[in-house]
Amino acid sequence: MLEVKNIQAQHGLLQAVRGVSFSVRKGEVLGVIGANGAGKTTLFRAITGVHTDMTGSVTLNGQDISAVRPGKRVAAGLAMVPEGRRLFPDMSVRENLQVAGEHGRRGDWTMETVLDALPALKPIMRSLAGNLSGGQRQAVAIGRALMTNPDVVIMDEVSLGLSPIAIEGLYESLAQLKASGKTGIVVVEQDLRRALTFSDRVICLLEGAITLEGASGELTHDDITSAYFGLSAKGEERSAAHA
Repeated sequence: MLEVKNIQAQHGLLQAVRGVSFSVRKGEVLGVIGANGAGKTTLFRAITGVHTDMTGSVTLNGQDISAVRPGKRVAAGLAMVPEGRRLFPDMSVRENLQVAGEHGRRGDWTMETVLDALPALKPIMRSLAGNLSGGQRQAVAIGRALMTNPDVVIMDEVSLGLSPIAIEGLYESLAQLKASGKTGIVVVEQDLRRALTFSDRVICLLEGAITLEGASGELTHDDITSAYFGLSAKGEERSAAHA
């Protein structure tokens, strides 16, 4: 459903993303891991069209959307849950969801089906988004993305800053979304154990490049932590090249 080829992204003179390529199939969960500053958020912003200082290609359902504006990418079936949630704080939960639905596509995700997938939203529909807890805001942000009826949803730092109880509730809802098999999911998760458990495949970024990629069930914890901290042979080679 989503194919990313050779994404290069700059922040001025800093190259934040270095030749990243991957694909996501329908119903598949791709976990993206890496330390702070590895380039994850810049990569996601480039894929969704928000970060424009980039090269490479983004293809969604066979359509090249590399030069398409962010709003048009949403209309094509790509949605993002950004780091920090970015809700409309002075609007109710219902209004946040409605706005997304009005600017998205028609499909299986409606107010009713989103609330079925994210039952924690039901008792807070009239609450202002600015008054919610971190876990509640994250649930609203995911619901807002689903209301656009995406083929692929990108979730940046999905559990960042949440309590353990909130994270458990969030992943229960995400498990329902995964089980539906309708939507490809790309998710950044700092918890390596949870990333392996929830994702079908994992890629690890270091200094803007992929250092490790594979099926979650086939990668060992040592494989991932070595790539994460740049201790693999590939990471050592690149570290030496930068020295």
